Amino acid sequence: MKKLLSILLSVLICLSLLVGCTRENAEPPKTSLDPNTIYYADIEIADHGTITVQLDQEAAPLTVENFVKLSQSGFYNGLTFHRIIEGFMMQGGDPKANGTGDAETTIPGEFLVNNHPNNLSHTRGTISMARGKTYDSASCQFFIVHKDYPSLDGLYAAFGRVINGIEIVDAICEAAEPINNNGLIAREDQPVITSITIRTQPK
Repeated sequence: MKKLLSILLSVLICLSLLVGCTRENAEPPKTSLDPNTIYYADIEIADHGTITVQLDQEAAPLTVENFVKLSQSGFYNGLTFHRIIEGFMMQGGDPKANGTGDAETTIPGEFLVNNHPNNLSHTRGTISMARGKTYDSASCQFFIVHKDYPSLDGLYAAFGRVINGIEIVDAICEAAEPINNNGLIAREDQPVITSITIRTQPK
């Protein structure tokens, strides 16, 4: 009996190792994005200006595809940054403007603890997806990191970096006056996303 249990345990260990290797070496998920194209997002914020983000489909292909599709559909137009914490991040894209809204669809979490390698660190200017407690719960809410926050690495799907307009992130975060400890901004004071325009160029 002990020998049989030992054999079964060995088989299970081998299978788990094979699964791990398969995930690590698996092909990137197929998306509608052109792999030979660089995608940019111009996030226009009323009374502040435009933040330009270079999206990284190699690090998080499904996340970038989701963000591009929502942006191109006009989903984000008129939404806000509802949660802002100086020295941490500014979070927006919630249709309910309070942290509870979504786009009625979710995407897989493309980060290390969810078995997806993602080499982007949450340094100043990184754009990343907000999510709930479960790993695959990200939908439409995203955040832009104000100051380096590496403790988020491997836990959230970073998918690009600010390449122009980081001073706008500074201004918004430094002027924020949250009404609770979670960084919620009063509805009338939430910076408004006028539009998010997607631009491309060949690699």
